Amino acid sequence: MADWIEDYLAKRGISFQSDHAGEAYSGNGRNIVAFIPGTKKGIPLGFAAHMDQIEPCRNVKAIQEGDIIRTDGTTTLGGDDKSGITAILEAVEDLLETNAEHRDIYLVFTSSEEISMMGTKHMDLDMLPCKDLVIADATGDTGVIAYKAPGMEAIRVVFHGKKAHAGIEPEKGINAIKVAAEAISNMHIGRIDPETTSNIGRIEGGSATNIVTDEVEFTAEIRSHSMEKLAAEVAHMEKCCQDAAKAYGASCEFTHEPAYPTLSLDLDCDLVKETVKAMEAEEIRPDLQVIGGGSDANVLAGHGYRSVILGLGMRNVHTVEESLDINEVWKAARVMRRMMDGE
Repeated sequence: MADWIEDYLAKRGISFQSDHAGEAYSGNGRNIVAFIPGTKKGIPLGFAAHMDQIEPCRNVKAIQEGDIIRTDGTTTLGGDDKSGITAILEAVEDLLETNAEHRDIYLVFTSSEEISMMGTKHMDLDMLPCKDLVIADATGDTGVIAYKAPGMEAIRVVFHGKKAHAGIEPEKGINAIKVAAEAISNMHIGRIDPETTSNIGRIEGGSATNIVTDEVEFTAEIRSHSMEKLAAEVAHMEKCCQDAAKAYGASCEFTHEPAYPTLSLDLDCDLVKETVKAMEAEEIRPDLQVIGGGSDANVLAGHGYRSVILGLGMRNVHTVEESLDINEVWKAARVMRRMMDGE
């Protein structure tokens, strides 16, 4: 995908830079930032989409039924986020074909967004001086403008108990499964409040039924639109684990790290107002949303970038039932094309 985009840009005489982000996480991906110099004054604006998609994604067989494109049910479609790339490049095509005046424009194509935004986390940000971005990567129809998204902490917990024969002398053992169950039973899991969620995604441990399990590991996440609440819930989860370990004479390793920070724009900020204005000019009803997922926008927010995330008609993303409404992609392209003009 990166090769194709670089070839596309080169054929149109659009200058670009690429980094070596993938090397930082044993991958081969790279981020691409292109620049189209403006022909009139205005605040520079960037348009971004990611190049990777969720597996299974090889040998995609797309089927079109009217305005809807779907797969044959054996792979994901990759509308997340090929639709974003498509809409951006269609807007660029019109800009070049009409030779219209426009502001400074940056085009940003990121790698490995679907694996915890690893591409953006390792992006050479010197390539991207523009601080305002329109990110084409939201589910739902054109009109969706996501302007708030939660931060997330990734958590790993390991309980260490003590092995013993489960039939002959179980009292000499410490069952790590029981310790983990005690800890989890006291945690806040699911929807905690309107801003905060928590989930345990994987748990494993143990071997034979005649052995008292001495080790259990689980991974979890906590998300919140409030960094204070996020920190408080991480502390609560850790306390549940340490208290359970102490009660049973076990030990616990609790580690956590920030996956990404919050994205939060004010509704009266210039970027949000400009996006709303462009949609209304295209007779599209703006649908301002606070969302629960993370994206490149979150990572970039941590570096001082401002981003809105636009809907493109994607449905059932991350599944083999994924579909895309190309009429919505076309409308999103029109909105972004209008925003390229600037004031």
